[in-house]
Amino acid sequence: MIIVEGKNDRLRIKELLQDDEITILCTYGTPGTERLEQLKAEVQDRMVYIFTDNDRSGAKIRGALRDAFPDAEHIHTHKGYAGVEGTPNDYLLERLDKAGLIDTSEQ
Repeated sequence: MIIVEGKNDRLRIKELLQDDEITILCTYGTPGTERLEQLKAEVQDRMVYIFTDNDRSGAKIRGALRDAFPDAEHIHTHKGYAGVEGTPNDYLLERLDKAGLIDTSEQ
């Protein structure tokens, strides 16, 4: 299960994963208490990966999600890229591979 910031990020990651078994949830910006509770209910006890932009907004979102999901693995884009949706495929694939979500050695 992966949590991203927005629907464009979700579409971008889903396109690369090509795996309907991995659920991708969105925060839709900085999540408030209600959205955090919704996310917790959806995640339950499953392993969660948090994939955010490497900017001020992404850091704020990571902070809120870190408190809600202390065991989550955090993934983020390179600071020079325009968020997850603006990150080159090869870099996204590298980050997903490093997290163990895909195996790029087969590609």
